[in-house]
Amino acid sequence: MDEREFATWLSEMHRLSARQRAAALVRLQDLDGAATTFEPEQASSQAEAKVSGKSASRSKRSSSPAALGEIGPAKVESVGCPHCGGGESVGWGRAHDLERYRCKACRRTFNAATKTPVARLRKKERWFSHAAAMIEGVSLAKAADRCGVHPSTAFRWRHRFLSAPALDKPQRLKGIVEIDETFILESFKGRRSDLPRPARKRGGKAKHPGLFFENIPILVARDRAGATIDGVLSEVTAACVAAALQGAVTSTNQIVCDGGVAIRAFARRRAIPMHVVAAPGKPDPAAPDIHINNVNAYHGRLKEWLRRFHGVATKNLPNYLGWRRALEAWGEAVNPKDWLLGALGQGPYQQLTL
Repeated sequence: MDEREFATWLSEMHRLSARQRAAALVRLQDLDGAATTFEPEQASSQAEAKVSGKSASRSKRSSSPAALGEIGPAKVESVGCPHCGGGESVGWGRAHDLERYRCKACRRTFNAATKTPVARLRKKERWFSHAAAMIEGVSLAKAADRCGVHPSTAFRWRHRFLSAPALDKPQRLKGIVEIDETFILESFKGRRSDLPRPARKRGGKAKHPGLFFENIPILVARDRAGATIDGVLSEVTAACVAAALQGAVTSTNQIVCDGGVAIRAFARRRAIPMHVVAAPGKPDPAAPDIHINNVNAYHGRLKEWLRRFHGVATKNLPNYLGWRRALEAWGEAVNPKDWLLGALGQGPYQQLTL
């Protein structure tokens, strides 16, 4: 087939029926260089057989009801009743692809999603496909296409799935803690009116780096075990630093920083030992452990990862920080089951405290 014939074939694909598309998909998947006879009815039956086992459609790529059935009991056993916190419950049937339970203490019923950000979300059979898309960090359009939902639904799912991870942070950091700020350009992405400034084209760039009114400060604190706390600072002050760290850094730690005024003031007020690195990236040979290379590397990975979204609205930054923090905590072994547990409130740091 020459290029002109191929272009003509592509232009006519929209006219195919669902059965014909399924037959074509099976035919393309089965082509391995051997000549076979194409029978539309046979290919259609093969496609239907595949759908009955592992769905070939993008919208049902993962069999989430069965997986949700595995996640539900584990979550309920670890957390208990979402209404009263009681630890004893019994099975109470099934509804909307989720097992229900009844608390022996308060006698109320619930499921694994009750009182979580994903409660009452529909199309549960597509949640795992969406979780897999979030692990890969694909765009909203691609996530919507994979799950077979509208992009506005994919956007709503994304932020409902991120509500719990955004709050999942370690309660304590251990040993040496590297603290430093980084800055992300303020963005009103998605806002159509009442902008406080003229709209930029293609995101734009800040006129000045660092502490500048167009830049949003992000504080990151990271210990040598990899536990990370971050937060958006409304102002670069000691009080805002303390609020972002949420009591995770105490006098039992040692802070290493580049000498920022707010961080030094925070350490002084909390009586936390502090070391100021004169030249970031170049530890003193006499004290090789005193550096902020880990936190600076995290800044670089965070910004590189954010670049794929072509700008993040400032109002949504906490969710994206939680997204990246969860990916770093789980590591390369993360799977859709882990991500869905995180959406249900059982993120990597929450699991450590149970």
